[in-house]
This record gives sequence, structure tokens and C-alpha cells, in this order.
Amino acid sequence: LEGETGVGKDVVAHAIHLASARRDGPFIPVNCGAIAESLIDSDLFGHEKGAFTGALSEKRGRFERADKGTILLDEIGEMPLEAQVRLLRVLQHREIERVGGTDRIPVDIRIIAATNRDLAMMVRDGRFREDLFYRLRVVEIKLPPLRERREDIPQLVEHFCRKIAKTSAQEFFSQDAFARLIGDDWPGTVRELKHTVEVAMARAAGSPIRTEHLPIADVEPVRPATWNLALAEFKRRLITEALTRHAGNRSAAARELGISRQALLYQLKVLKLTDL
Repeated sequence: LEGETGVGKDVVAHAIHLASARRDGPFIPVNCGAIAESLIDSDLFGHEKGAFTGALSEKRGRFERADKGTILLDEIGEMPLEAQVRLLRVLQHREIERVGGTDRIPVDIRIIAATNRDLAMMVRDGRFREDLFYRLRVVEIKLPPLRERREDIPQLVEHFCRKIAKTSAQEFFSQDAFARLIGDDWPGTVRELKHTVEVAMARAAGSPIRTEHLPIADVEPVRPATWNLALAEFKRRLITEALTRHAGNRSAAARELGISRQALLYQLKVLKLTDL
């Protein structure tokens, strides 16, 4: 999984796990940049009692705990080169050895790696092992930042509302606040959008969220009269910009928007944009 910090790589990884045949197994996330280099082996592969000072008991590492499930190696580009060698062995032989142990323990794991770095460039610079890079790069998914997929904003806001407050966005947001939220450019990340929703909920203290509750920069507010008009205005903006980028080519615009050409033509008719 490739994408900027905050685009939701961990969320996508968890969704892949839940949609797979391994969904009943464990999902174990690892932030490769947050583990001290001296502790990487113990954290990932575990250790035997007495393996080093402070190893007072046996410990199962994250790979062992992820057996029959999925392990997410987040920020894989932060992993030191020496640790990359040991990870490559695990991928090749599908077994681990605990620190201080001699037994080889088989593991059956789906591995998902995530990064916000250009690993190919790191390989060229000698900062990431080429053999590990190609071993991990089986299926590559690039996650665009929120500024490139603004059509997802309404669905994301709805998801956050249901997750945080167990209610729909339509019930929780006033029409003006929702229109302001989905009308903003959002050059940032999904994480920032979630934070904005959380802050707005806290400020509203259980009452409907109004525009003054939104912790976003002052922008010219969108003023549609109803909820449906807010969504229609958002669709008009997306479609108009896509057609402009593709010089009026409706097939190309539809592909960019992720809809069929027929669906785009229908939206043009409904939104009264047939002259574009």
C-alpha cells in the first residue's frame, strides 16, 4: 500500500483482512518506524526466557501471534537494512526463530506492507533491499490523498458520524455545516477530516453541528437550501472540474470519476449541466 501519511493505509489494510478468508484470524499491525532497532527481532519474532537481560519469560512475537491471520508492516521503509535481511528470510521460508531459540516455528500469514516513501528510489539509493522490495511488491495499491478524491468526503463523514456518535451525518449536521464541510478543498488527509468531525462533535456537545463548530479555515461558505442541494452542488463541482480537465471528453471524465459514461450523462441531465 502506497500513499501519503494519513490517507488511511491502516484502514485499507484492515478492510482487506476483513474481506479475506483470514477474517476470523488475528490482524496484527506493526509500525516499523516506532520500534527501537535493538528490539525489532524480539518484537517481530519473539524471544525465549533468558535470551538477554530482562527476558524474564518467553514471549511470542507479532509474526507468531498473526498466524492464520494478517500482519501489517506499516512504514516498511523505516526498517533498518539488517532487519530487512531477517524479514526476507521469514518471507522465503515461512518460519521464524525466536531470539535465543533454535526451533523453527512455521507461520501462515498474509503480509501487507505500507509506506509513504518511494521504495523504488530507496532501492536505487541502497537504503532498501531490492530482493525484499520485489518479494513484497506482489499486488501494489496506490492510495490517493483526499484532495484527489473529494467525492469520498460525504461517505467518509457519514462513516465517522456512525462510528463516533452512532448516528447518521444527516441527523447530526445542520445543512449549512455539512455543505461547508464537503465544499472545502481538503488538501489534507482523511485523518484530518476525521479530526474535524470529532472536534465539531465535541464543540456541539450533543446539539446539531453548526458551521461555527467546524475547526476549519475560513472559506467562502456554500449556501444550498437543503441537504439534497448540498450534495447536488458538490456533484456539479466534481463533474465540472473533471470535464474541464479532459477538455469536455465525457468518457475520460467518467473514468476519472469512477462511473460509467451513461451514469455521467444521467447526472449531467439531472444537474442541468448538459451544455458542458
